[in-house]
Amino acid sequence: MTSPSSTSARVLVVDDELTARESLTELLTTLGHDVLEAVADASTAEARAAALRPDAILMDVVLPGANGIEAAQAISRALPGTAIILISGDETVRLTDAEADASGAVAFLTKPVPPRVLDSAIRLAVARATALRQARQEAADLKQMLEDRKLIERAKGILMRRTGCSEPEAYRILQRSSQDRSKKMVDIARAVLDAEPGATA
Repeated sequence: MTSPSSTSARVLVVDDELTARESLTELLTTLGHDVLEAVADASTAEARAAALRPDAILMDVVLPGANGIEAAQAISRALPGTAIILISGDETVRLTDAEADASGAVAFLTKPVPPRVLDSAIRLAVARATALRQARQEAADLKQMLEDRKLIERAKGILMRRTGCSEPEAYRILQRSSQDRSKKMVDIARAVLDAEPGATA
């Protein structure tokens, strides 16, 4: 038995065959993963993915209704960064580059999947998805920092014009107000901008 690690995953299994769902659930559990649910069709997969927010989704390509590729595309749009692994019992099934990109799938495996291959694919998918989410968050944080800096710079300019103080002095005014009011400096800057006639933050 493989012991759980930091890359163990909370997995949603999607397969229209009951025996496949049961065997995949048993295998994933043995490998140290947590199977949140096993569902049989694309629409249920989309709904349960939204509700459960799994780390990884193991999804058959051939499903009732929308196929696994279409479901993966919908889930990837709704939950970007979710690790999606597509599986198929048909060795002739191939994903085009466009389908692979749109689906957000990080792996495509052929059934029956050897346990070691499945385990490696799940753990790698989760690690990649985590890294992607972190990179996106860092980019968002950096963008917010730049926006905050712009607001603070504009607020300093207003204070310099109002009081005739220097730029360092204007910065210290914002800093002291931030400390005295236990608020972020950008919130103080926004209040300065809001108080300026005709100014928009």
